Amino acid sequence: MDQAASVGLYTQASFALTRTPTMNAFSSAVLAGLLFAGSAQAQSRSNQWERAQDRYEVHEDRRELRDDRKDVEELKAVLARFDKAWARRDTREMDAVEGRLRQLLRAEMMESRTELSSSQREAQRSQREVRAEQWEVRDDAAWGRRAAYVNDKRDLRDDRRDARDDRRDVKAEAATLRTRQVIARELAELEGRRNGGALHRKRDLIQELIRLAEREVREGKQELHEDNRERREDHRERREDRRDHRRG
Repeated sequence: MDQAASVGLYTQASFALTRTPTMNAFSSAVLAGLLFAGSAQAQSRSNQWERAQDRYEVHEDRRELRDDRKDVEELKAVLARFDKAWARRDTREMDAVEGRLRQLLRAEMMESRTELSSSQREAQRSQREVRAEQWEVRDDAAWGRRAAYVNDKRDLRDDRRDARDDRRDVKAEAATLRTRQVIARELAELEGRRNGGALHRKRDLIQELIRLAEREVREGKQELHEDNRERREDHRERREDRRDHRRG
């Protein structure tokens, strides 16, 4: 070993031996401060993401509710035209009504597929949040973080409820899409037929489409109410998290 290397090792060893308890305490305090700052920054980023997600969900709920209300109005207008054309035996108008109904139904099925895909993604995201919260609860218990454990247990309960609601939404969207597909097939078989039985059945199917659309309006209102409630809960939880961090 050359002389320069020997001097370097001797200097490092001497510095390590001469570190005082005060220096060790200072180093620990610095490390704790850095860890706390990193945790606070991570929490801040998580809170920002949650706020953005909450705003997006409420915005989407309102848009879908507007679309569903419009669907109800358009289907009722088709039914009124259908009744008038039937009463007048107006073949040309009945052809136009069937064309408009076919157009609306095609758009509604496309919308149903989009909403089903959205509900499936939301259900997957909710399930990931449940798993992440479960890990946080286990971590809190292992490290004896009592206040964090209580908060995270509450968050886990909320996340499980949200995941359950999202799975329910997926089932409802899938059932609605299947119903519309069945109606579309039957209307296609009846198209162009003008005998009394066929016209009565067409009218029944249009009314069923209206009931479906009205049910979606009711469900949309409920979804908006639930998302607004979750937004308030998230706001309260973020406020409590900030208070816990300050105490820590």
